[in-house]
Amino acid sequence: MSSSLEQIVMSTRSLSSTGDFKELTALLPKHIEILTRNHQHLDNVLETLDLGHHSIGMLAVMYVKMNLFANSNNSTLEQFKLLLPQLQEFIHCCNKEQVLFAWETFADLCHLITNQLIDFGIPITGIKLMMKAIRKLQTRDTHLTAVHADLCKLCLASKCLKPALKYLEKDISQIDTGEDAKQFLLYFYYGGMIYTALKKYEKALYCFEVCTMTPAQAISHIMVEAYKKFMLVSPILIGKVQFLPNYTCNLVKRHVKRLCAPYVELSNVYCTNNCDEMKRIIRKYEESLIRDKNLGLANQVLNSLYKKNIQRLTNTFLTLSLTDVAARVKLSNIAEAEKYILNMIEDAEIFAVINQTDGMVVFLDDPEKYNSPRMLAKLEKEMEECVELGKKVLQMEEEVITAPTYIRKVCGGNEQEEQALANSPAQNATTTQVQGKQNTYTM
Repeated sequence: MSSSLEQIVMSTRSLSSTGDFKELTALLPKHIEILTRNHQHLDNVLETLDLGHHSIGMLAVMYVKMNLFANSNNSTLEQFKLLLPQLQEFIHCCNKEQVLFAWETFADLCHLITNQLIDFGIPITGIKLMMKAIRKLQTRDTHLTAVHADLCKLCLASKCLKPALKYLEKDISQIDTGEDAKQFLLYFYYGGMIYTALKKYEKALYCFEVCTMTPAQAISHIMVEAYKKFMLVSPILIGKVQFLPNYTCNLVKRHVKRLCAPYVELSNVYCTNNCDEMKRIIRKYEESLIRDKNLGLANQVLNSLYKKNIQRLTNTFLTLSLTDVAARVKLSNIAEAEKYILNMIEDAEIFAVINQTDGMVVFLDDPEKYNSPRMLAKLEKEMEECVELGKKVLQMEEEVITAPTYIRKVCGGNEQEEQALANSPAQNATTTQVQGKQNTYTM
């Protein structure tokens, strides 16, 4: 090995033995640059380091190997399959305490792995690996890391959605995705797509809304795509196009609709309850919808409009023939009208009975009286969730008001007072200690 590589090995061993991981992390960019220039000796460097004690040093080597492979024009699946076991061993066995200091480089490594797995058509191979990587970076179950988006991306690409639900169902109280908001936006965008695929439209709408209304100095492509799906999911869920909240960034409010003109026109037509006009708009923008991969969602919006118009009939008529239903809702035939009504009865969207003898539909009132044990159990569960949410809010409020940075800003103190406050026994007893060098934001 060259003298520069020997120097990297020596500094890695020395700083790791003294526990000065902060300084070792600061040297990481320089080490990566030197290792890239001497890439032919990377395996020799790995042999001189111990995974349990020198995880930051080995992270630099693995990152360089993966980065060189990803940027090579001659990379093959067979070569990647030879490299993958090394990457898996590193992520599974690396020292969590050290990795937390160099979490940004660790996350970049995961991004490279994810992209290669998708490019080679084997995304399902990386799902368990990214779940392990998330556990290496998490300090609590409600901690959003920069690797969460990679897991969701792999789940979508492999059409294996269940593993991502374990993380999407968690209420986030700590965000750690770096200064770049890309991974934060991608997590909610991919999360919305997963919930949409599972037809959990309420949670999908929430994810797209968070992605769209995130404060920003410029509108990203991710936010625009999220808003497009937001405008398609909201009619399916609530029967109308939902507006963004008032606290949405003014920049987004001013420009996002201009960037989504076809979807705005589609939503305007939806409000007229005209199914024929809705079909025309979908045909008009079919090319754009296909390009955005939203044609399926647009057709579901059309189906929701048919259902909405059938529901409107229940407010006017007690009985109606299937022929009249088909004519009023603009369905092609009686069979299609009967299919829609049966599906809506099954989903409890309407309450009706179809008389097969004379082809008449009898619309009924909602049979729910809200006095059953099932309804009582549901209310109790929702009350427990509200109480638990209240406790979490109080806990987060206490963490915020006892944080040294917050106290210094409120009281106008200096950094020395902040450091003294952080080292006090009272402060250590009331605040949560986060390991590693992380830019942590508590929501």
